[in-house]
Amino acid sequence: MTGSAPETAMTSGGTPPGGRQWQVDIILTEGFVLTEFSAVVEPLRLANRVLAQPPFSWTMRSAGGGRVGSRAGAFVETEPFAAKADADCVFVLGNTDPDCPALSMGSLISTYRTRGAKVYLLAEAASRYIRDSGKEGSQHTTHWENANLMRERIGLFDTNFALASEDGQVVTCAGMGATVDIVLALIGQLTTAAAQVTVANILLHDKVRDFASLQPFSGVKPTITGDADLDQAIHVMQEHIEDPLPINEIVDHLGISTRSLERKFKTFLGTTPNGFYREMRLNKANNLLLNTTMSVREIGLACGFSNGFSTLYKAFFGITPFALRKSRRVSQSRQQRGKSVR
Repeated sequence: MTGSAPETAMTSGGTPPGGRQWQVDIILTEGFVLTEFSAVVEPLRLANRVLAQPPFSWTMRSAGGGRVGSRAGAFVETEPFAAKADADCVFVLGNTDPDCPALSMGSLISTYRTRGAKVYLLAEAASRYIRDSGKEGSQHTTHWENANLMRERIGLFDTNFALASEDGQVVTCAGMGATVDIVLALIGQLTTAAAQVTVANILLHDKVRDFASLQPFSGVKPTITGDADLDQAIHVMQEHIEDPLPINEIVDHLGISTRSLERKFKTFLGTTPNGFYREMRLNKANNLLLNTTMSVREIGLACGFSNGFSTLYKAFFGITPFALRKSRRVSQSRQQRGKSVR
């Protein structure tokens, strides 16, 4: 997946060191696009749900703080811009108006960049950044409707019509539904590829498109990204969670060599086939552990671990299945007591 993570130390497997939590700021202006808001928040929420130690926290912000309304009529309570922007990533949402003065955020973007944050500008926010900064259009992207509109109004040179375009710490994005792909890519970079796939599956998002994929609209044929053998291998793994197949059977099914599959996993996902398969099964186990009443032994068997499940789970997540389930129940009980007090 094209795109790099924020410039912060990470372990070789992609997991934040020391169980660190990544802070994401979400910048809203009046008339923000609700689709983009949901596409940022929901994948992050699901990543927190499927991983034992929630890796993300987020804060909604606006220029003055308070209640900010979307075009769809929904409202979100926000905090004002921070005096010291200490987030690891920031998403600036569009609002369907590329001329909106509130989207001129050059100084705010500079503040985040100075402190090492990755800045994602969606749709109209990307258009405004291109316009204000005088950047060469071909180095950036925005939603195709905005590009056409700006070209008609001010003779703007063509943008590249990719889903996203990365220029150092600034990523300009098409926004709208493609926002899900961008956030899934971020989840893959900051956690693991298996966590990314698990979240995509829950969202019923069958393919995480590469940044370089072209926006699908009339007159332009979208590119086909990714690797067919790799996609098929992951599909086979998903079909055999409870009764995991040996890797040699998977490569026989694909008609490629084990070494070729290992190379593809290393190149595209930064892991091994066995490592990815094991984590995919552990992620499903974690989901069952937190969201069902199945016993730990039943969950282990359902995810292909006939023995040693608790030991493997603790080695990976840093907590035993029993301890995690107990801590989650205590947390939920406290939340319920808090609601009853109010």
